[in-house]
Amino acid sequence: MPPDIQARLTQAGLRRTLATRAVIGLFLARPEQGLTHAQVLQALQARGPAVNRVTLYRLLDRLAAIGVLERHTDGDRTWRFTLADGPADAAVPRFECDACHQQFRLPDAAEPTRAVVEQLQHTLARLGHQGGRIDLAVHGTCATCAGEPGPDAH
Repeated sequence: MPPDIQARLTQAGLRRTLATRAVIGLFLARPEQGLTHAQVLQALQARGPAVNRVTLYRLLDRLAAIGVLERHTDGDRTWRFTLADGPADAAVPRFECDACHQQFRLPDAAEPTRAVVEQLQHTLARLGHQGGRIDLAVHGTCATCAGEPGPDAH
């Protein structure tokens, strides 16, 4: 398990249980794959560790809360989880393929996105609202699914 993930677990007071290690291992093996709760459960059952679905739901939620995973809602309003590779407030936009649900972070767009996020938060505050998190995603079809592999295609 990478040291930064271990540090986040320790800071949050989460134990490195078999279930925690198995879930993190699954996401480390598939860093760009957006997985639903059901897909994670199915993958864990295939690998061996018996994890209760409610326990898994809570674990995914906790891992997202401490920044180990990112939670996104897809076009079907289903939560998908991906491995976080930066601080939770990094405001890095992402591209999600609607066909295969691969997610690609767009770090080159991070700086302009921060400015947009700040403006959105300012506008919300001016209206008396308290913005929580802002999730910027572009949806479409990745180069592989479109049959046109690009230079950085998966």
